[in-house]
Amino acid sequence: MDALLTAPFWIAVGQIILIDILLGGDNAVVIALACRGLPPKQRKLGIIYGTAGAIVLRVILIAFALALLSIPYLKLVGGALLVWIGVQLLSPQHDDDDHSNIGSSDKLWGAVKTVIVADLVMSVDNVLAIAGAATGAGSHQIPLVIFGLLVSIPIIVAGSQLVLKLMDRFPIIITLGAMLLGWIAGQMAFTDPGVRPYLPESKTWEYVAAAAGALLVLAISKLLAARRNGQSEPA
Repeated sequence: MDALLTAPFWIAVGQIILIDILLGGDNAVVIALACRGLPPKQRKLGIIYGTAGAIVLRVILIAFALALLSIPYLKLVGGALLVWIGVQLLSPQHDDDDHSNIGSSDKLWGAVKTVIVADLVMSVDNVLAIAGAATGAGSHQIPLVIFGLLVSIPIIVAGSQLVLKLMDRFPIIITLGAMLLGWIAGQMAFTDPGVRPYLPESKTWEYVAAAAGALLVLAISKLLAARRNGQSEPA
């Protein structure tokens, strides 16, 4: 219970919720598409069961990810992947990111299975980012992950459209979210068991590494945007 009173715990909870909103925006679309063929009375059950199954599976995957991140140099790889995910978050969205190929089912458990499988395929970035955020909170990592995911469920399912509208109106939210992934990437790299013995013990340097990760995501995305604009200009 003492962990609930610490700032790192609540910072990590906030990071998990924000990550799940930013990277899980498609989840509500997937749920709606998978359950659209159900009778009206079963749609609510399909949404509840599918979401619950997806969350349980995600917690299991994150538990494995937390264990794997204790292996030397894997945090460096995970940090690099988070930087890439952050850059992709700031890249323009293309039409090929289409969920129209997600099939619906007129059977309740068929729809539930579709939701769980689709979420599994789409949740690799969520799992990695949430595991990275949880490692910054010390102990009680799995309860932290479960709590953060449970809090984010109603936000994603019931408030996804509002969140998307806010992102369209205030693009800075997406930029800050992408930089948050870079921040976590920097922390992961700094705390990697393979390199930690060679780095200073000061917490200040961990914040420096985290800030460097956030700025790296922003710099790479700006560079790629400038290159795209240069290539699109007529000769």
